Amino acid sequence: MAQVDFINDLHQKTKRDYLQRVTKYNKAECAEIAKKLGKDYWDGDRKFGYGGYSYDGRWKPIAKKMAEYYKLCPSSRILDIGCGKGYLLYELKILIPGIEIRGIDFSKYALEFSHEEVRKFLDYGTACKLPYPEHYFDLVISINTLHYLYIYELKEALREIMRVSKKSQYLVVESYKNEVEKSNLLNWQLTCECFYTPEEWEWIFREFGYTGDYSFIYFN
Repeated sequence: MAQVDFINDLHQKTKRDYLQRVTKYNKAECAEIAKKLGKDYWDGDRKFGYGGYSYDGRWKPIAKKMAEYYKLCPSSRILDIGCGKGYLLYELKILIPGIEIRGIDFSKYALEFSHEEVRKFLDYGTACKLPYPEHYFDLVISINTLHYLYIYELKEALREIMRVSKKSQYLVVESYKNEVEKSNLLNWQLTCECFYTPEEWEWIFREFGYTGDYSFIYFN
């Protein structure tokens, strides 16, 4: 288990007005709409989520870093849990012709409007019950997805990740190191049910049997 970062450069590029989420809008109402994971969350007003999420190539450098680090090749099998519209999987597919990709997401809207070239490889479902064989994937990825889960569901999801993986795993989860980052996270988040300090996350990983790689994102 190692802390490895692929996405913080992308995360830090986004400008966020943390206070606006709780002073200008009704945060509770926005969160209720966001948690439906429909059009409003993905392609609606920014107060409900992404504020429009279309393909723009942002995942290309991340796919390249992952491919190099995990030594992915045409015979590799990749699973993205919480794949959204499948943009990371698309970049991996283009980067490594022949690679086997699979994605799963709980948002029917995201799957319906996913990247056309990978849509047939995406499934509807949750991280708690993955519809895949044991030890099938060479790399299992989950980026900013596990925060949707309650602690008892998180336990199931981490065990499912280990079950379907035969080699490598990589997770990205929200965290905070101080009260400023904690406040910013609380103000900004719309769909989080679980977020912890780095020390708590690492304890959870050990307690639930997760032995893969991980990275934290912070709201500075």
